[in-house]
Amino acid sequence: MSASDIYNFRKVSDDVITGGHPTADNLRDTAAEGFRAVVNLAPVDGRSLPDEATFVQSLGMQYHHIPVVWNAPTADDFAAFEHVLGQLGDERVLIHCAANYRVTAFYSLYAQKHLGWSATRAAELRGSIWQGSDYPIWDAFIDEIEHSIGR
Repeated sequence: MSASDIYNFRKVSDDVITGGHPTADNLRDTAAEGFRAVVNLAPVDGRSLPDEATFVQSLGMQYHHIPVVWNAPTADDFAAFEHVLGQLGDERVLIHCAANYRVTAFYSLYAQKHLGWSATRAAELRGSIWQGSDYPIWDAFIDEIEHSIGR
């Protein structure tokens, strides 16, 4: 097994991977592959690992939880995400949510604002998960954040 077995896994770079809810084995593999932080954007629900924070920390990784409500993503959620990634610096990180929708939206916006990604590159990352999806609330959120960063 490897971290790439995480549901809807995407390797963004050598230092950033994303996916849906990881299993305990996925998290062990992620730690063994040298990742040092986990950022979870999903609210706790029946699919979440029980006490994911304690488990992740027992593997020697930092854990950050920003529970983004699916039907109500906010600019404050995005600001919290920016803050956490800014704190992590160059740490190797797994960013996950329930199915990698929230994450690809948030990370693509972050990369446009802080890493110099073009809108096209950001849309490609989102499209790899969102292809064929129709979520007007998320379309409006993405437009709002892109507008605020001047894209």
